[in-house]
Amino acid sequence: MGDLALGGVEDFKGFGYGAPYLIEFEGDGRSHRLVFNTMRGDMFGHEHPWDRAQSLLMAYSTFNRLPRHVKALDVGILMEDGSLKSLRGFREFFLATEFIEGTEYWRDLDRIGRTGELTELDVERCHALSRYLAEIHSEKLNAPQLYRRRIRELIGHGECIMGLIDSYPGDVDLPSQRDLQSIEEKCLKWRWRLKDRCHRLSQVHGDYHPWNILFRDGVDFTVLDRSRGEWGEPADDIAAMTINYIFFSLRYNDGEFTEPFTRLVEAFLDTYIGETDDEEILEVIQPFYAWRALVLASPLWYPDLPEGVRRRLINFIFQVLERPRIEVAEIPYLFQAQ
Repeated sequence: MGDLALGGVEDFKGFGYGAPYLIEFEGDGRSHRLVFNTMRGDMFGHEHPWDRAQSLLMAYSTFNRLPRHVKALDVGILMEDGSLKSLRGFREFFLATEFIEGTEYWRDLDRIGRTGELTELDVERCHALSRYLAEIHSEKLNAPQLYRRRIRELIGHGECIMGLIDSYPGDVDLPSQRDLQSIEEKCLKWRWRLKDRCHRLSQVHGDYHPWNILFRDGVDFTVLDRSRGEWGEPADDIAAMTINYIFFSLRYNDGEFTEPFTRLVEAFLDTYIGETDDEEILEVIQPFYAWRALVLASPLWYPDLPEGVRRRLINFIFQVLERPRIEVAEIPYLFQAQ
């Protein structure tokens, strides 16, 4: 087996994604040669094994469809014990998890919206969910390029701001195409404000909303469906939960953010900041609120949402993106048009 680095060409280029090796072997009474390709971890979206898996699976699926392209023979995985396992012939992938008993947290919020009443347990659960984030966010990672990647993905990933904007139909008036373009431009400016705050990179859940939390008795809960990586900006998790307190209030109170949901937002944020001393989160949460509000205002995700609620969510996006810092007390006033 030999390294296929090409001397002067490799020296001239200076960097490459791959690490190819030439393998020569005997089989069926004759000599064979093939190239064994792996990928290096790097700052260009290949930090994690699952990133590199995506690139190699795409290569295996597409090389043989292009005329004159070198043929892909197999794709596989290198196991912890050093053995190789082929994935040749794969069609789709699956994930099996354990089954957990519990009731989705959104059902609590639905009850609160219908009754307009907040129980002591509701407040205790709000505190517990906030303290959980304070605990997991206390794990930090010194990886500046990864933090920049996560902020970049917030803006440009298919599941995030640009992907959501592109999913909106072009024939609706709310939001208009001009509104969406303006939101995208404002969010891009926020990338430049956030991308060098690399000290904030923390362990995160990544999709911390009420449909991904199962409660049992009291404040005993389990989280589901961690998403988009192990490390990220803590404001993502905070926005994902608190925007849903706002959303349920708007739905059940004719587009108004009011009691008792205002109390939940205040309790959640006050508890988190009290546990973490992270006042800076109020200076970085804005584009995360914009992203989550784009999901909730989407005609694709919520086709039956009343127009008044959709309008308030779009107003909220514009309002938060204009503020260098969000004050908890001013959130109820961020739903009017500018």
